[in-house]
Amino acid sequence: MEILHSRIIGEGKPLLILHGYFGMGDNWKTHANKFAEDGFEVHLIDQRNHGRSFHSDAFDYELMVEDLHGYIEHYQLENVNLLGHSMGGKTVMLFAVEYPDVVDKLVVADISPRMYPPHHHDILDALNSVDFSVHNSRKLVDAQLAKLIPEIGVRGFLSKSLFWKEKGQLAFRFNLESLTENNNEVGVALPSFTTFEGETLFLKGENSGYISVNEEPIIEAHFPNSKIVSIANSGHWLHAENPTDFYNEVAAFLK
Repeated sequence: MEILHSRIIGEGKPLLILHGYFGMGDNWKTHANKFAEDGFEVHLIDQRNHGRSFHSDAFDYELMVEDLHGYIEHYQLENVNLLGHSMGGKTVMLFAVEYPDVVDKLVVADISPRMYPPHHHDILDALNSVDFSVHNSRKLVDAQLAKLIPEIGVRGFLSKSLFWKEKGQLAFRFNLESLTENNNEVGVALPSFTTFEGETLFLKGENSGYISVNEEPIIEAHFPNSKIVSIANSGHWLHAENPTDFYNEVAAFLK
């Protein structure tokens, strides 16, 4: 079994952080350094088809849960805290209901157990429109993406996955072909009648629509020992848009 790529920072109780769609563990470096100062051994994990982890045609949450389980066994971790954002939140929720004995506390950032209809089409179209033989500088890639993605913050986030594959040849670290092919998998619901009894914190962006009052009953059904906290002045990227409040809520919960 291939082991997920990670960066491990600090010493202490294991805190595993799982990024969202098109992201990578490195997006969480600033938070990881602070958690390490608080006495955690932080694992910034790249999920399959993202960052420096392996690429695969197969991509769904069952597979990502098995990847995570293999990772935890490889490093001989136990009683771990899990923090997942968006797609990473879906992974850690499913992991917690399947391997509850491995998990101490669970933090889910701006996603709920429900099904989300496929979206991200504009992003996928924009990414697939990049031709690295023509768009051979970061500036040219950004100009191409801007035709379909007006939000500079979203383009900046995506461009973090650009790297020089060889001299004069840029590429994306994520496996765009597999993510395009399997886009419908990203929004699937947590299976019915699955529960995790451990302490769980759901954080939602105040201006994000991913967790509304409608989601509260389904969260309660799957995670009976959970609470939902809203992070002010933030949308879906709550950890980046209001890092202070986000960090303080997580740190207080994990203490």
